[in-house]
Amino acid sequence: MVCPRVETRMTSIARCALASLLLASLACSAQQIAPAVRAIEAAVSPVDTKTPEAPRPQLPDLTAEIERNKSYAIPAAEIIGFDLLLNQFDRQYFGCCEFHSNARSIRRNLRSSWVNDRDPFTVNQLGHPYQGSMYHGFARASGLNFWESLGYTFLGSAFWEIAGETTPPSRNDQINTGIGGAFFGEALFRIANLALEHDNWGPWSREFIAAAISPPVGFNRAAYGKRFRNTFPSRDPVYFSRVQLGFSGSTQNDGEPGTTTTRFRRGEALADFFMEYGLPGKPGYEYTRPFDYFTFQATASSANGFENLLTRGLLIGRPYEAGERYRGVLGLYGNYDYIAPQTYRVSATGLSLGTTGQYRISENLELMGSALLGVGYTAAGTIRSTAENDFHYGVAPQALVSARLIYGDRAAIDVTAREYYISRLAAASRGGHENITRIDAAFTWRVHKRHAVSIKYLGNRRDTYYPDIGDTSQKRGTVGVFYTLLGQDRFGAVSW
Repeated sequence: MVCPRVETRMTSIARCALASLLLASLACSAQQIAPAVRAIEAAVSPVDTKTPEAPRPQLPDLTAEIERNKSYAIPAAEIIGFDLLLNQFDRQYFGCCEFHSNARSIRRNLRSSWVNDRDPFTVNQLGHPYQGSMYHGFARASGLNFWESLGYTFLGSAFWEIAGETTPPSRNDQINTGIGGAFFGEALFRIANLALEHDNWGPWSREFIAAAISPPVGFNRAAYGKRFRNTFPSRDPVYFSRVQLGFSGSTQNDGEPGTTTTRFRRGEALADFFMEYGLPGKPGYEYTRPFDYFTFQATASSANGFENLLTRGLLIGRPYEAGERYRGVLGLYGNYDYIAPQTYRVSATGLSLGTTGQYRISENLELMGSALLGVGYTAAGTIRSTAENDFHYGVAPQALVSARLIYGDRAAIDVTAREYYISRLAAASRGGHENITRIDAAFTWRVHKRHAVSIKYLGNRRDTYYPDIGDTSQKRGTVGVFYTLLGQDRFGAVSW
């Protein structure tokens, strides 16, 4: 049986993503609305818009020197040493017997078929990708490029699956750690090196912040003297960043009767960090390396720990233009997503085709956005269950549409819609399918310099069908008020 309601909801956002991919070709015709916009702006005088910031000094590009000093042996030794230490810690902390690996268990795992394990959701979907980010970070901090580091991450994950645990090797862990960990780790590596380039902080502050963001970067810079002290060159990207602190309350909590085993916390404190790096349109900025454009978001909640951890980056792409008002980048994106509001949880490692761009509607009004359509290996399940491992794996078509409407440097409206359709393909024996939709909308008003206030709405919906329980639906909506600290480039509009 197929649930028509689920398929209809999947089609709606997927169509929206496909339509948004045509944004570049339609940008020129959108100029027709500019006169109307200018008339509105004449009636509402902008306040302190387009305030110029001091130009950042051009940093030397040390790529050639980093290439000369790179090492293939050091990150291999670091990954093996990391796994050995992690294995010993797990033995002491968890006891018998999953981590008591030996020569016999290694031989057995080498001959074993790869399976889907049933570890807790947070272990599989959050812990393993972070472990993979460490592998990736060791390789990147030793001078290897993204693709070389991806190989180290994948092999490091396989080493752990075979030699770090006594259980049969897990293909879902291999994807989460070996691929999702690389996407996660590359974003952390880029942000850590951006902190090292930040000349407004003292040298010790920069080193501490970089090590906290990406521990392998801090370790290699401290352990190997001058060899790995050169900062990875960012090539001065335009980036938008923000930190938000606030409180959010429920406006809607609906679940299937009989499935609730815990109570909702209707109010929760939230801390959110978001960065969009390498925004298109800057003259001379190129997209020759993976993650020269990426987004990263992490949100902590007083109700359930990590509410989300999301990153997507351009793996292969090129910039393009449509008339004088539109600049964009088009290509293949990689993503790692972890989302766990109080109703459901979903995590995906995937690839998408898409575009990111900026359209200048008028002098004081900019529209920025992305549209992606792809597929990922995804896990999803209810968070309100008696079993921590009550979740379902499957290949999932996925779609994302995001937009930021910027009014000078005074205000911005952000809207992001995501959708995942977890299919029966490559699923566990339980079968079934799920459709998950998430909408994140915010209005931000800059009050003074980089200080702002935001009102945010977050809507989540999960529709499922399983043969043993039939159709279920879960919905949750929240509204919150946040203090927002804007980053160096404020709302991120690019001048060209």
